[in-house]
Amino acid sequence: MIRQTIIIDASPLDVYEAYVNPKKHAAFTGTRTTGTPKVGGKFTAGDGYINGKYLKLEPGRRIMHEWTTTEWPADYPPSILELTLRQKDGVTELTMVHSKVPAGQIEYYAEGWRKHYWGPMKKYFGKASIQQGSE
Repeated sequence: MIRQTIIIDASPLDVYEAYVNPKKHAAFTGTRTTGTPKVGGKFTAGDGYINGKYLKLEPGRRIMHEWTTTEWPADYPPSILELTLRQKDGVTELTMVHSKVPAGQIEYYAEGWRKHYWGPMKKYFGKASIQQGSE
């Protein structure tokens, strides 16, 4: 399991929208993104590298979805990604829990989140600090 927390200088709703809105997602990641932000809606990110399906959406509060990549092991089920957003002292505390990740890929994807998501999101919204961990 991967658990990471980032403090973002934006409202929880703005962070939520940046993640689920394909145009905003593409703006902060710099990659082609598609999708329908509704429960059961499918999405792609990272120029087609990432695929998933939304399981739960609570605007400004929570995002849960399935997640795989083109490097996913054959016959391995999708992982589950949950983002929780909390207003804290005028900023957003985003906590990501990425479970059911293949054991051999945990460190690779943990670094990928930092490099391809939290760093670019930090720049997109301004200064932020990142806390991280892998279990």
